[in-house]
Amino acid sequence: MIPSVNSSGSRTIGLLAYLYGPGKHEEHTDPHLVASFDGMSPDPGRDPNASLKDLQQLLDQPVMALAEHARPAKHVWHTSVRADPRDRTLSDEEWADIARRIVAATGIDPGDGQPGCRWAAVRHADDHIHIVATLVTEDGHRPDDYRSGARAQAEARLIEKELGLHEVAPGDGTAAQRPTSAERHKAERQGRERTAREELRETVRRAVAGASSEEEFFDRLAGAGLLIRKRAAPSGDLLGYKVALPDDRNKDGEPVFYPGARLAPDLSLPRIRERWSADAQVNPAPRQDDAVRTGPGVPAAARRRTASAAWQAVLVIEHGNDTVAAAHISAAGEVLDALAKTSAAHTRHELRDAATAFERASRSHVRAVRGHDRALRQAARELVHGGPALGRGEDGATTAMAIDMLFFLITAAAHWHAKKGHAQQAAAARQAAEHLRSAYQEAAAHSLGVLYQRGRRLNQPILQRQTVVLREVLPELAEQILAEPGWYALAATIAEAEAAGHDPASLLSGAVRRRELDTADSVSDVLVWRLRRMADLPADASGVPEHDTVKGPSAIRPVASRPTSPNRYRGEEAAGNTR
Repeated sequence: MIPSVNSSGSRTIGLLAYLYGPGKHEEHTDPHLVASFDGMSPDPGRDPNASLKDLQQLLDQPVMALAEHARPAKHVWHTSVRADPRDRTLSDEEWADIARRIVAATGIDPGDGQPGCRWAAVRHADDHIHIVATLVTEDGHRPDDYRSGARAQAEARLIEKELGLHEVAPGDGTAAQRPTSAERHKAERQGRERTAREELRETVRRAVAGASSEEEFFDRLAGAGLLIRKRAAPSGDLLGYKVALPDDRNKDGEPVFYPGARLAPDLSLPRIRERWSADAQVNPAPRQDDAVRTGPGVPAAARRRTASAAWQAVLVIEHGNDTVAAAHISAAGEVLDALAKTSAAHTRHELRDAATAFERASRSHVRAVRGHDRALRQAARELVHGGPALGRGEDGATTAMAIDMLFFLITAAAHWHAKKGHAQQAAAARQAAEHLRSAYQEAAAHSLGVLYQRGRRLNQPILQRQTVVLREVLPELAEQILAEPGWYALAATIAEAEAAGHDPASLLSGAVRRRELDTADSVSDVLVWRLRRMADLPADASGVPEHDTVKGPSAIRPVASRPTSPNRYRGEEAAGNTR
């Protein structure tokens, strides 16, 4: 159940006309009063002898009783209370009780003999009511409605439990501002799927992802087609910015601008600057690897580096300092935005939904200490500058590899938030993980299919030897892996890594060390991508000659005589740190 307290208004009659009217698209059915301050207020919806004017004058009476100079300029308080779509349909009597509890909790009409405001609750749909009140008490004073929104939310949590309704996770004040009802109705009139506020928030988030300077950030905003207004101090220093959609206009035909801070708390210019300044403080001298890479194979290479950065970030979130972990969680949101922006059409929708869902999980009251999240931010930068990936081939397969590791990173973020009691953030991260799971299935199908067929064609001695290694290294997981369809894809990967000079036992041990696998649908799939990344194998095996992986025991040298390369594989930490 979601109560939404709106800004104060100045015309009671105007709000009542909307509540009792047909709605913008005839969506208001049977508008009628379910409760009021005295239980006897006229109901223009069902009483043919009552009018909107009658109800308006009754509600406004305490306001009009004041001297004209003492009347508040905006005296109309309005909130909607909406049930969750999964809830049962509540009766008028239940909605009436909910309205009385909300006005008492918010201080509009506290009860217990205390003077209250006049109010009325109108129902014009099955799933919600609107409460309108006038902000002058019966004794002529302003009500104690400080933080009425937070108080309404707290009461709603109690109501949900008592009525057996879907329980909404409690918030902590770090969420982005929701679109207003006026913004939603405007979007519907214009045929938009989302409000202007939501479109701008996503566009600004993507512009921030991996950006390294104000100039680059504003260039990206302009390149996305947004209108930009910058706010400068008399000294010329830039203080802030506003953005607007070119076709989102007010009644006067002027663009509707939104400040960055009104889109989300971390999209204000000072908060965005923290990312850039921290990068410079932690690593003021850029390495050669920091340069944005261009040319053939760049999308695939960027995705490989994203997988490596995500692999290391999981460790930080699980075992690092809270403020540094919070920075990595925030940077993970940048990576999701960058990946959604540059991935192929068949995965883009789910990745975009994952990024949108995770936006809520990227902020909490644990203030992120920036700079140590540089690897993730650099990964986001390379994804953006590397350009869009194709749906198949090496860059398509590395997309699956990156999504696989990001799934575990986002799951780690969900666990971290849950331990901190961040209910909304944990729920958002879990929702993002489900979208990533769907995106992974789309991205991985072709490449895993090729590996599966290759594994099926391995000769029996090789399969038997790999089975023995699997049981020796991973005794607790071996039987589960052997029973999975993905075992043959893993077998093909192990054979390919072995042919390249790697020790299968060391690879498998490193792939599971300090990494949970309980949330994986297929452990073998996860190990495929980890091994291919750690052994630096092509993600898309369709281009690897069959004879390179299908070798008999005599074709593979003993482990002791194989060449070793600390830069190619020295366990999981080395693989991540060479990037």
